[in-house]
Amino acid sequence: MTDTSPRTDPAQWPEDHRPVRPREGASWVLFAGIMLFLVGVINIIWGIAAIGESRFFVDDATYVLSGLNTWGWIMLFLGVGQVFGAYSIWRGGQAGRWFGIAVAGLSAIGALMSISAYPFWGLCIFLLDVLVIYGLANYGGDPRVVE
Repeated sequence: MTDTSPRTDPAQWPEDHRPVRPREGASWVLFAGIMLFLVGVINIIWGIAAIGESRFFVDDATYVLSGLNTWGWIMLFLGVGQVFGAYSIWRGGQAGRWFGIAVAGLSAIGALMSISAYPFWGLCIFLLDVLVIYGLANYGGDPRVVE
């Protein structure tokens, strides 16, 4: 015998107490937001170091766009955009998804443009950006919405 009282039947529960089944791919969206945030922080640090012309960078490296200082400002602004993109993804909605894809795409292009100076670094950042784009393009949107 089944008990169908409002206490045990989820359909009878108040709207704010119903169990939420995560949407397919919600973990990919969370992963994409976390990776976008991490890459953004890394790019901010990289940009600040480049602006300050830190000894971390190779002296004879060539850059596609101008010099190390200009490249540092580009990466700093891109990193700030990625951190805001991650926040937007975590808030949910289509705007966050598309903004995240856009800044990850720009970061991937930037990583490829710095491959001549730092091949391993550029390929690692490029790979993370591709994973972010995959996660958002395939499963993007608000992970809290139940279909």
